[in-house]
Amino acid sequence: MQLLSRLLSADEVAPRDPLVLHRETVVRAPLDETFAFFADAANLQRLTPPWLNFTIHTSMPIAMREGLIIEYRIGLYGVPIPWRSRIDRWEPGRRFVDRQVIGPYRWWHHEHRFEAAGDGTLVTDHVQYLPRLAWLTRRFVRRDLERIFSFRQEEIRSILG
Repeated sequence: MQLLSRLLSADEVAPRDPLVLHRETVVRAPLDETFAFFADAANLQRLTPPWLNFTIHTSMPIAMREGLIIEYRIGLYGVPIPWRSRIDRWEPGRRFVDRQVIGPYRWWHHEHRFEAAGDGTLVTDHVQYLPRLAWLTRRFVRRDLERIFSFRQEEIRSILG
């Protein structure tokens, strides 16, 4: 397992030109309720498509905070892959940032932002990423991320209105 972790270690510093995925969704739930939903790490499984076979390996409940490491596993095309994320920023009610430390990407930096929008909340996902072997995988990875985040947006709207 140590060899696999070493092979799947992510870069420590952002690449010069990362790829970007940006999604915004407005939900009817108020800001505090929306942020509380995202602050509960167990809900990540609800926002992940079943075809990724996502499982959280960190003991629950998880108290979110800056510096927290969360371990989980996904299945990409039938291959189980460990994923370890670190919470780099934690600003309750406003935003948090998770960064992949070990996993399928050379670089993964996901900023979750929340702001009041009338009676609801604007939920923003801003992801900077760089797949491994980008010259070969970039197009397929982009297609899969679009599917994953489309599923995520639908689930967020379904759960939070």
